[in-house]
Amino acid sequence: MAVVFGLLAALAYGASDFAAGVGGRRLGAGVVALFVQLLALVMAVIAVRVEARPGLTASALGWGLVAGAGCAAGTLAMYRGFVVGRISVVAPLSAVVAAVVPALTGIALGEHLTSLAGFGLVFALPAIGLVSWHRDASAKTSTRPGALEGLVSGAGFAVLFIALDRAGPAAGFWPLVPGLALASVLVLPFALKEPRPTRVDTSAVALLLMAGVFGGGADLLFLAATERGPLSIVAVLTALYPAVTILLARLFLGERWNAAQAFGLAAAAVAITLITLG
Repeated sequence: MAVVFGLLAALAYGASDFAAGVGGRRLGAGVVALFVQLLALVMAVIAVRVEARPGLTASALGWGLVAGAGCAAGTLAMYRGFVVGRISVVAPLSAVVAAVVPALTGIALGEHLTSLAGFGLVFALPAIGLVSWHRDASAKTSTRPGALEGLVSGAGFAVLFIALDRAGPAAGFWPLVPGLALASVLVLPFALKEPRPTRVDTSAVALLLMAGVFGGGADLLFLAATERGPLSIVAVLTALYPAVTILLARLFLGERWNAAQAFGLAAAAVAITLITLG
């Protein structure tokens, strides 16, 4: 079930990023990021009420706040990287770091993997980078790569994954509540800097709702996955979300895959198979 929930989290994160990316072109990245955090917070509050766990402990509060800080840093660094750098550099770096750091952390904390699962991780890590990679033909040679933003973004998401895992299964969904509340506060100043639209774009609002629902659902699924399996496996499977984003871009925007992305998708399929069998 950890594999299933991890893959569902990847599907949800990928769908959220696709909707947020398209919506961000119309409303601004800061507005989209804030709306996604707020809607995810509402979903987390509903989840803890439905789940009816004992409540928010000091440990869950602390790890939740750490997760929220990582989420805000990762989101803002990624969006800044897309503005000042090249997406073809920022996206792969962010995704790979977000997978490698939690995986190594889980192994360092004593998680044991089968041989098949270990081989699956070997296939998954380059697959994450490849499916994120695309040439930015419009990028000027004077544009700096954005490697720093990519690394910071990946580190922020890695902190998010590790902190949610360290909160422990007993905390349930409670760590998401303080985490998403803090992330919303940290993102708010950037949203306020965005220019206000002159009219309401109903299609953009629909994209915001989709991004928020899928993003909030992805957070819940990731926590459910870490309750049932090792972080080293769950984080890598979840970090395959760029594959979902490019699949949706192909279906709805007509974007073509390059050779690296096609190879990455094949490698991702092999990785998922090996991890599942392991």
